[in-house]
Amino acid sequence: MSGNAPQPQRGGLPFALGAHLVWGLLPLYLMLVRHVPAFEFVAWRVLFTLPFCLAIIALRRQGPELRAALANWKVLRLLVLSALLIGANWTVYVAAIQAGHVFAASLGYYLTPLLQVLAGTVLLGETLSRRQWIAVVLSGLGVALLARGALDMLGVSLALALSWSSYGLVRRFVPVGSLPGLTVETMVLALPAMGGVLLFAGTPAGSSFGHDLPTSALIAAAGAITAVPLLLFAIAARRMDFSALGMVQFTSPTVVFLLGLTMFGEPLDPVKLTSFAIIWAAIALFVWDLIAARRKSADKAPA
Repeated sequence: MSGNAPQPQRGGLPFALGAHLVWGLLPLYLMLVRHVPAFEFVAWRVLFTLPFCLAIIALRRQGPELRAALANWKVLRLLVLSALLIGANWTVYVAAIQAGHVFAASLGYYLTPLLQVLAGTVLLGETLSRRQWIAVVLSGLGVALLARGALDMLGVSLALALSWSSYGLVRRFVPVGSLPGLTVETMVLALPAMGGVLLFAGTPAGSSFGHDLPTSALIAAAGAITAVPLLLFAIAARRMDFSALGMVQFTSPTVVFLLGLTMFGEPLDPVKLTSFAIIWAAIALFVWDLIAARRKSADKAPA
């Protein structure tokens, strides 16, 4: 809530890499619960994330920040919107992985940083350098190529990128920390999640949780798997420069892409490969520009 941004400290990179490694390996976990319907799994994910978040809130003594968020209608209204966006993002991602669209999920999160740059320019009045504009145009060409040859994959990728980018944009205007914000979001989603769980419990197949011990344990683990990387990311965000943190963001979709290629055996046809190559070129150009700008700024800084 402080008006002064925290000064970057050393030691943030391991936390950032840890968060993105968990997110990158998430498809392996989701395939273990692929027999659980996506909507039911997301409902259980919400219900098991909430108590885990509350426990960490208590340990970190962030109760006052949580209560302040719940008492502020303007903040709460924005968190309701971000809750709907993150719920949609989780559902699309789980359904995509369960359906074997691993490359589509990977591409969605490759596109996210570039969409965030575009949103910052159009909606927030931020400026782009020439190289950054070229990167945005290149990514647009990659998406256009994908639209021509793999429309089903494009829909999944854009749904993930748009929901996550919109979530980040909304959270940008909410003066609440990552963990208290996630806690409020899971509180908002808890009621529909309980409805979803009861709905599946009333079907002939019954609830997936409680059906057998391994499945129940895997579903219960969703709380920790959701909250821990977000907490690691929040710590990293306070210890790293924003540009460096942005570069690390490409780690998780790269891990997902490699999993799709090696572990899941998803075919990589020429259209997908060319599209990915164009997106990677855009990312490389964008990262190069960030590094160049950072070095130029360091050179101008007083000794």
